[in-house]
Amino acid sequence: MTSWRLVLVLLALAIATAQTPAWQPSPGHTQVPIWPGTPPHPRPVPGVETAKPGKPPVAGKPWIEVDNVSRPTMTVYAPQGPNTGAAVVVFPGGGYQILAIDLEGTEVCDWLTSKGIACVLLKYRVPNSGPSWNQACGCYLNTKSSMALEDAQRTLALVRFHAAEWHIDPHKIGVLGFSAGGHMVAAMSTHFDRRLYPPVDDADKESCRPDFAVALYPGHLWIFEKKFELNPEIHVTRDTPPTFLLQAENDNVDNINNSLVYFIALKNAGVPVEFHVFAEGGHAFGLRPTRLPITAWPRLVETWLRTIKMIPE
Repeated sequence: MTSWRLVLVLLALAIATAQTPAWQPSPGHTQVPIWPGTPPHPRPVPGVETAKPGKPPVAGKPWIEVDNVSRPTMTVYAPQGPNTGAAVVVFPGGGYQILAIDLEGTEVCDWLTSKGIACVLLKYRVPNSGPSWNQACGCYLNTKSSMALEDAQRTLALVRFHAAEWHIDPHKIGVLGFSAGGHMVAAMSTHFDRRLYPPVDDADKESCRPDFAVALYPGHLWIFEKKFELNPEIHVTRDTPPTFLLQAENDNVDNINNSLVYFIALKNAGVPVEFHVFAEGGHAFGLRPTRLPITAWPRLVETWLRTIKMIPE
């Protein structure tokens, strides 16, 4: 091999070695591709999938962000102790650009499984897989194909398809998401009657309607800076599932109007909804406890799930 070719090979190896490896779940859990082949409506991503420290730390601890996801996966976490039969598909946030995979993902699954609830963590496609800000109208527009929503529809159908195998009640499958993932909770709650992709197998014959929905500090729902209106792509009906909303009044990333306009639409449609507002808390706090009362929200969700008969008293 000539010297210049050897240099190129060594350089390529160095670049490959320097890449942060794609995210992997903790031992004992396996990622499963949600599409049998190439996902629908594929688009190139800027680089290889990487997992790296996010900034700034949350509750004094680091967290991991995943980017450039082109092959979406789900990771199933079985409940610990008595099985309630309920299951939750979790959508981490990250503005449809990255995924806060542990802060708003694996840590959620640890909590849910400790309560006897199966958890399915969706690593959906990013970046640019959902609504984006349009400066001209001062609003969020879904100008690109909804790849993330396709991944979410597919995942919920897969969970229902495998419900008996995974010891899940097919009538107790919900969704939970943060920030952009909170928007996807609302999108899943209002876009379950039509798939955004051609069916690929028998799993797509199953309903992708959630039985309940939890949206935490959601974004992309209040779309106009000067109008108090719900994103017109979110069509709330009486068939929208029971919903739990939570947000801090001082959230400086996703204005509380996101939750307010959605709450009003749910109420007007006669959908059972529980809405908690806290004065402080900011954004992207996940489940990590701090001195602020808002970080005790998991107990509120547990009580709500009992109230709507998704888990036993």
